Parts: sequence; C-alpha cells; structure tokens
Amino acid sequence: MCKLVDKYAKRNPDEWEPLFHTILQRMIVDWYRRHAVRERFRGWFGSNHKNDESEDPMQNVKDVYGKTPEQEVQSDRRIAIIDRVIRGLPLRQQQVFLLRALEGFDVKQTARIMKCSDGSVKTHYSRAVHVLREKLGDGCL
Repeated sequence: MCKLVDKYAKRNPDEWEPLFHTILQRMIVDWYRRHAVRERFRGWFGSNHKNDESEDPMQNVKDVYGKTPEQEVQSDRRIAIIDRVIRGLPLRQQQVFLLRALEGFDVKQTARIMKCSDGSVKTHYSRAVHVLREKLGDGCL
C-alpha cells in the first residue's frame, strides 16, 4: 500500500485498485523467488532443514584459508608494519610503488598516470623497493 501511495498518489483513484493488485502480485512473486534462492543456498551448505531458521548455514562453511585467530592477528600486524614503512617513503616513491606493486601498472602506464618520464618511475620504484627491503627484509617483497 505504501508503494502505491509513494508512486501513484497523483493518478486517478479509479486506477488505484488494479495498480495495488499488480504491486501486490509482484511482491508475492519476488518473495517466492527469494525463497527459492535461499533454499538453493541451503542445499549447497548441506542444510536439510527446509524451515529451520535457527541454524545458520554460514557457520558450517569450512574456512578454506584455515587461519586461526592468532594467525589473523599476526597478519594484521604485518600489514600495519608494511603500511607504516610505505607511509614513511617520500610521496612520489609511495605513489610509484603502489601503482606498480599493488595496482599492477607497468612503467609506461605509471609514467602516464604520474605525468613523468619512464626513467623517473624506474628510479622512484627502485628506491622504494630498496628502502622496503632494508626495513622489512627480503622475505616481504
């Protein structure tokens, strides 16, 4: 009823009844569609209970990465250290390193983005990698 009022308040009141029934019918079809999709996902997750809403199928999904909470914390710490070291680089070195290493741009694309020469990109990248290896060790890069 709210959708009808929101969308069709300016229409002729004689049109409201057919519009209401059309909106209602579409909402019912949408509900059945969503319900069918949910049931499909429950099948994938191995739940045999059709109407059991108390069991969360996501709790039964195996962690493919197999990380323990301790490993997650350690990973977060490493990321924080790497982030701190990158932030310590001069701005141009940060930009070049992030564009090349994280975004995957090549030298020419990076030079075009930064509006500088290819040689400049190579120099900044080399200096950034040298500092990162010095502070983090060879294992991180």
